[in-house]
Amino acid sequence: MSSSYYSFPSAPVNVPTKGGYYTPPQNAAYSRMSVSPPEAPHSGTTSGVASYEPSAASSSYAGSASDYESSQTSAGVDLLDYMGDRLSGAFDPLPLDRSLAKQAQTSGQLNAKTRQLMELQALAKARLTATRANFADGMKAAKEVQQDLQWTQKRVTALNQRAARKYPEHYKTASQQYPVPADDF
Repeated sequence: MSSSYYSFPSAPVNVPTKGGYYTPPQNAAYSRMSVSPPEAPHSGTTSGVASYEPSAASSSYAGSASDYESSQTSAGVDLLDYMGDRLSGAFDPLPLDRSLAKQAQTSGQLNAKTRQLMELQALAKARLTATRANFADGMKAAKEVQQDLQWTQKRVTALNQRAARKYPEHYKTASQQYPVPADDF
């Protein structure tokens, strides 16, 4: 198995491949840990943990979390910043921002069209109400005109009958000269 390296500004960090086993690097110039452990002050304790002086015989290092934090900053590698930079480089928020802007624009247009449609519906209802009122007035006027015509027709028929009885010769000549239209009742 081969191991891959990610190079940082100060030192490489081993990242094992999928095998799950650690394989030492091929280059002997690098050790397991690329930074040396911090030296504890000679006062005896730091943060409640007894100081630890690594011996030359010991090849492993076990220290407190604060020791690891100080080793990271002393090497110039801040993993949170590094991962944040990697994430910000991998994630491009521009398409998301564009889609949110387009969604907001579409929503605004839809709301405007909905308001316009509601206004047009209210206008159509008002016009329909006015048209119904005009139609009712027109029907009332038509019935009145029909009644007036029927009354006038009865009156004209009565006058013609009286004229025919009173002046039969003149009525006969006038009716021949002015015949009654065919569509008359």
